Amino acid sequence: MKRVKASPATRRKAREAGIDLRLVQGSGPSGRITPKDFDAAMNGAAPSARGPTGTASPSLKPRDGITEVKVIGVRRLIAQRMTDAARTIPHFSYVEEVDVTELESLRQHLNSKLGKGTAALTYLPFLAAAIVRVLDEFPQCNAHYDAERGVLLRHQAVHLGIATQTPDGLKVPVVRHAEARTLWSLSDEIRRVSEAARGGKATREELSGSTITVTSLGRMGGIVSTPIINAPEMGIIGVNKAIDRPVVMDGAVAIRRIMNLSSSFDHRFVDGFDAAAMIQALKEKLEHPATIFIQD
Repeated sequence: MKRVKASPATRRKAREAGIDLRLVQGSGPSGRITPKDFDAAMNGAAPSARGPTGTASPSLKPRDGITEVKVIGVRRLIAQRMTDAARTIPHFSYVEEVDVTELESLRQHLNSKLGKGTAALTYLPFLAAAIVRVLDEFPQCNAHYDAERGVLLRHQAVHLGIATQTPDGLKVPVVRHAEARTLWSLSDEIRRVSEAARGGKATREELSGSTITVTSLGRMGGIVSTPIINAPEMGIIGVNKAIDRPVVMDGAVAIRRIMNLSSSFDHRFVDGFDAAAMIQALKEKLEHPATIFIQD
């Protein structure tokens, strides 16, 4: 980096004032910073960034100003609900990696059979179908807590919330009676309610009444997330991105598709052991996808 040209006195004053001389345009010979240049910087004149040749770089200028954004409507409601959930619900978070290699193979096979113009299957309908199956073993995870009455309401129906990012913020449209839907019906309904939410066309009924929620960031899903429970529900399951990774299988390195599930449960009513056991049961279904469709 080219040394900034300035007198020792100017350098000392700059250190004392906390001014970076590299951001001061020098008007002296060969770009030397004169006392006048330094005084101008001290008086609040916008300093000029210096490029590697000592010339001004207009792309590196300090910016001022604050934009106020009024928090109203849906965004305010979302903020309040998130705050209430985080403050009042002790979250138990659990993350597990799932080998979805076989699921990906099944997904690709089914998609290859689709007619032209038919929307492809994502992981979400498979996950939804698997959740329906494991909730039979863990009914405490498919429930609401009525705080006013002090009562847990365990639901027979599975009304699956699909956390969806929209221009108005996060909304949770609902796939009703997921337990009574086929894989294709789940896929179609997940897509329909998500698009309705993003387009601002979802009805009040379509945005309420979920008994457990799934949230996914798709390709932005990262490795781990810490989803906040959609009160008054007992749990939420987050889907992280699926990536090919080298893993050891039977003593040999193999490339497998791995996807993490990041979940949160209401620790007041769902014990950590039961929460972990549910995710392990879900992992078993997803790693052996044929079992999702076999009735016990």
